[in-house]
Amino acid sequence: MSQNLRAAAVQMHITLGQIDANLARVRKGLEAVAAAGACLAVLPEMWSSGYAYRQLPQLAHQTPQVIASLCEITARLGLVVVGSLPEIEAEKIYNTAYVVDQGALVGKYRKLHLFSTMQEDRFLAAGDQALTLATSAGRLGIAICYDLRFPELFRKLALEGAEVICLPAEWPKPRQEHWNALIRARAIENQLFVIAANCCGIQGKLDFFGHSQLVSPLGHLLAYAEAEETELVADLDFSEMVQYRKQIDTLGDRRPDIYGTP
Repeated sequence: MSQNLRAAAVQMHITLGQIDANLARVRKGLEAVAAAGACLAVLPEMWSSGYAYRQLPQLAHQTPQVIASLCEITARLGLVVVGSLPEIEAEKIYNTAYVVDQGALVGKYRKLHLFSTMQEDRFLAAGDQALTLATSAGRLGIAICYDLRFPELFRKLALEGAEVICLPAEWPKPRQEHWNALIRARAIENQLFVIAANCCGIQGKLDFFGHSQLVSPLGHLLAYAEAEETELVADLDFSEMVQYRKQIDTLGDRRPDIYGTP
């Protein structure tokens, strides 16, 4: 791949249960980042529906049509897009991040860690596999929202060759300081890029603060959003990542013989 990649995060207000309105907002955001030269874009968690728990079964049945629309958009714009949607299989609902590469669905990741504090585990089933995959925008690792609190997953993705971790999220107030600190920590300790796309605005009783961001392997903020709807675009310099890993070989200096794997 080239030494540089222009990447983006789309920060948006998600209207609960309103797939058409949310898809229209995503289409507009992806057109904007593509016009700015981005090749990779990350969308928020459950972007088509939000956590409309009681409606999730019927909303999940519409996800194939949403993916078809996303395939059309990404083929036209030449984008790789990552974002999570409700998925139904065998009467179970999953929070699934789909990876669409210029018109083709190339991978999906079901959220491993369900946020019991918000009763996510009552309505959703957990995944059982991590995901790294090669795309036209580089080798990506995928995580979703609450996964951010589990460094073991991010280390596994790094060891599997991830250059960029894409993190769709719906991370609400009042835990924004945790969000900011953990994103930088995951980038620094694994010496890779993190693109975190949060939603914003009010959904039911929850207030989402935004703060989507693109962070470098050194922990530098390449782009950062406040609380409003916006699109972030920044250039990822992979030569910086390679040089940093040569200077400080934290992946090579690990001691899995003492503390286990990964």
